[in-house]
Amino acid sequence: MPTLVNYSGEDEFYSAGSFCSGDPGLLFSVGSHGDVYCPPRKRSRISSPFIFGEEIFYQEKKASIEVLPDECLFEIFRHLPGGQERSASACVSKRWLTILSSVRNSEIAKKADESSKDVDMIEANQVDESDGYLTRCLEGKKATDIRLAAIAVGTATRGGLGKLSVRGSNSTRGVSDLGFSAIAHGCPSLRVLSLWNVPSTTDQALFEIAKECHLLEKLDLCQCPSISNKGLIAIAENCPNLNSLTIESCSNIGNESLQAIGRCCPKLNSVAIKDCPLIGDQGIASLLSSASLALRRVRLQSLNVTDFSLALIGHYGKAITNLVLTGLQNVSQKGFWAMGNAQGLQALVSLVITSCRGTTDLSLEAIGKGCPSLKQMSLRKCCFVSDNGLVAFAKAVGSLESLQLEECNRITQSGIIGALSNCSSKLKSLALVKCMGIKDLTPETPTFSPCESLRSLTIRNCLGFGSASLAIVGRLCPQLHHIDLSGLCGITDAGLLPLLESCESGLVKVNLSDCLNLTDEVVLALARLHGGTLELLNLEGCRKVTDSSLVAISENCPLLNDLDVSKCSITDSGVATLSKGVQLDLQVLSLSGCSRVSNKSMPFLRKLGQSLVGLNLQNCSSISSSTVERLVENLWRCDILS
Repeated sequence: MPTLVNYSGEDEFYSAGSFCSGDPGLLFSVGSHGDVYCPPRKRSRISSPFIFGEEIFYQEKKASIEVLPDECLFEIFRHLPGGQERSASACVSKRWLTILSSVRNSEIAKKADESSKDVDMIEANQVDESDGYLTRCLEGKKATDIRLAAIAVGTATRGGLGKLSVRGSNSTRGVSDLGFSAIAHGCPSLRVLSLWNVPSTTDQALFEIAKECHLLEKLDLCQCPSISNKGLIAIAENCPNLNSLTIESCSNIGNESLQAIGRCCPKLNSVAIKDCPLIGDQGIASLLSSASLALRRVRLQSLNVTDFSLALIGHYGKAITNLVLTGLQNVSQKGFWAMGNAQGLQALVSLVITSCRGTTDLSLEAIGKGCPSLKQMSLRKCCFVSDNGLVAFAKAVGSLESLQLEECNRITQSGIIGALSNCSSKLKSLALVKCMGIKDLTPETPTFSPCESLRSLTIRNCLGFGSASLAIVGRLCPQLHHIDLSGLCGITDAGLLPLLESCESGLVKVNLSDCLNLTDEVVLALARLHGGTLELLNLEGCRKVTDSSLVAISENCPLLNDLDVSKCSITDSGVATLSKGVQLDLQVLSLSGCSRVSNKSMPFLRKLGQSLVGLNLQNCSSISSSTVERLVENLWRCDILS
């Protein structure tokens, strides 16, 4: 029986030996001439058989493709018949993968019938697709050059890679320019590229992308310290279809790159720049003045810009619909006033201002007058805005639909009432979050006009907001559908009941979490007055709510689909009552922290589970793990947290 061995001609021969499985070497019989001994060794990559003749034997050496230089392998791979063959070849070794990834998509020699074959392959492998093209995402330790090369080869003939996101980098074999060079060569159809926290990636990567991927439409760069103006300028000059640009925490990108973007990218409609110390007024001015006709979304955060940039936004921002300004510490009242008075923001629909000291009563009124189309306004941590500015803004703006105030501590109850009374008839949503200046007024309150259009009211974690304020708001807003009063530990049943009674059209969503002083009386009134429309009820942390509330809910709320009674005084009896209720489509139930709910509730939870898709039993100390396991087995379509 012929046997494969490795023989170099230097080993000694020993006669009169016999084969033994325990020996470290092998002895093979060669007729009457004796035995051949071969010592153990690592198996070589290519084994050549012995050819035995009459008196002599020799080793026949076969040629190996591995001896071919890279240039020859490149030419061979270029002529492989299809994408499946190229993918299989890439699995042979890192060398083959590297060579294959260096073959540009345009250099692949295609046969006449291959295009139809690739179409069939695309239809058979519809995975991870978004918006009509292939999407790949690498995160953390999975982000390496080898994986990028494999993506480039694997997607080259399957419709092409359209979206690539790299977040983080392998600590030992991180992503470098080499990996993005492979992407550029194999994926000329790339449209979206996101790079987050890739310190080893330099301008050379963007040079390669710019050279090959002319269809690029969206570029996100976050924490890329090795990328400078040169790389971004190359993108601007070679990717005219770029319409979205995000730059965050890139310390070497400055004004020159924004000038090139504004000059070379006429389709740019969205730009977001955050925490880039080299970007200032000059770059913002060039970008706005050049791309003013297409630019619709602008976000500037933590930049060294001054009043000049905001004045330019007000003058050139004729097409801007969404504007976000955050942490612009060098912009004064004059800058925001000039932005509003320039009368250029005629198309502005949404404005968010956060932590900007230049936002004052005067500048806020100017913004209201200069933005006639404004529908959504959000002020966060604007400590110099008072009641006067808020009321003046409400009078000036004509189409406001949503107003959010967060940590604006100079705003009081008078300002809120004045704003609601003077706002346009289009205001639908009001949110107050952590506004510590709001306190209960004395019973003598001024006359006001109700806001009939308001549908959603959120007053969250405003610790001074009490029952007296809530009663006034109830009379002011008679058509509410959604109420969020979470964290108002000062309100009582007496304060909330007038609000519930004044809502004429029926409440749909109610959040009363962490309202510690509310009792069953409020829930009974809520179920009685609005049970026919109520779909969501959150009572988390209302410790005075007991099983009586569940009785009222089970009898009066047929449309309820989301109920949270976490940390309430609920027992097994309440769960049993709920399982017999009229609610036909309860999908989410949270009993987290209800220590008096025990294993006895299992049959009732199983009955409720016929419609549930989510059940929260975390921190229910009286429910054993075995009960939870049985529930998981029975309620297989329900996601159970325990």
